[in-house]
Amino acid sequence: MQSPIEAKVDGNVHNQSLASNREDSFFRAGYLKTGVSLPLVIQPMAAPSIGAFADWLRGRRELIRQELIANGAILFRGFPVWSVADFELVTKAASDHLIEYSERSSPRSQVGNRVYTSTDYPASQQIFPHNEHSYSITYPMHLFFGCIEAAKTGGETPLVNIRKVTGRIGEQTKQRFEQRGWMWMRHFGDGMGLPWQTTFGTTDKHAVEDYCRTAKISVEWLPGDRLRTRQVRPVFARHPNTGETLWFNHLTFFHISTLTKALRDVLMADLPEEELPNNTYYGDGRPIEPDIMDELRAAYSAEAVAFQWERGDVLLVDNMLTGHARASYSGPRRVLVAMADPVTRTDI
Repeated sequence: MQSPIEAKVDGNVHNQSLASNREDSFFRAGYLKTGVSLPLVIQPMAAPSIGAFADWLRGRRELIRQELIANGAILFRGFPVWSVADFELVTKAASDHLIEYSERSSPRSQVGNRVYTSTDYPASQQIFPHNEHSYSITYPMHLFFGCIEAAKTGGETPLVNIRKVTGRIGEQTKQRFEQRGWMWMRHFGDGMGLPWQTTFGTTDKHAVEDYCRTAKISVEWLPGDRLRTRQVRPVFARHPNTGETLWFNHLTFFHISTLTKALRDVLMADLPEEELPNNTYYGDGRPIEPDIMDELRAAYSAEAVAFQWERGDVLLVDNMLTGHARASYSGPRRVLVAMADPVTRTDI
């Protein structure tokens, strides 16, 4: 799909004009690497105020949506997004529908109005590529990331072209999961992973049951205030704007074999399989073969594209077209996240 911004790429970000608005001299656009069109990079022609940047975004929403569909992600670089308040202003300028972080799967801290820290895992841990909330009935169509402080080393947020991931997965594997779906089983209450009170935002078990009933999640209360949940989901979802059928799920991310060997060995030594904090299966509960998991991990890894964060960067992601990950890092790192534009599935 050709981008509405006509670009020539030789490794630098080039001056360009909008095909639909050639008098716009506010920015230049291009790509960071030759032959790599993820992400599209937009930079200002001169140093704007944060208010001017927000106003520009507010007036270009439709064009930005077109660019997201063409490219999968946009990196806004060189704009004065220095604080939580700046980031919040930018996200609200680009979308009217920021959403709460509910049905949580990772630790995050809320720092603003529907603005959170990115996953608060230790710096030494990598996070495997995934699409945000692909396990939920309702998920965000768009994600915003904002770099308030870049790590000393590492800490990238690798991006993954889900169109290409979908194409890499073998037809037999796709058909197998299309027929069976996939299941995510969670176990809460042994001090590993999030407590159910954090995941569901309540201490009321009846409220948890009500939420899970609506979200099509089965609930099993266990002795000692523990909880086991199961949810069966399709592996594919249709993009609401393009009609594309995309590989859209967390089955690789949450599978026990995707963890590092050290962490996997610790968990498997201490817990029976049914008490692991997270694990995935075919939708009928049968285990997924190791060679299938290797195939899926290889598809994501082959399409991962990383870039170094710079302070002030804002990354806008189409959550269905582009997966994201996190590299390990050293030194302080502060990357914010906001989720926007909810989509509710009708195929569960």
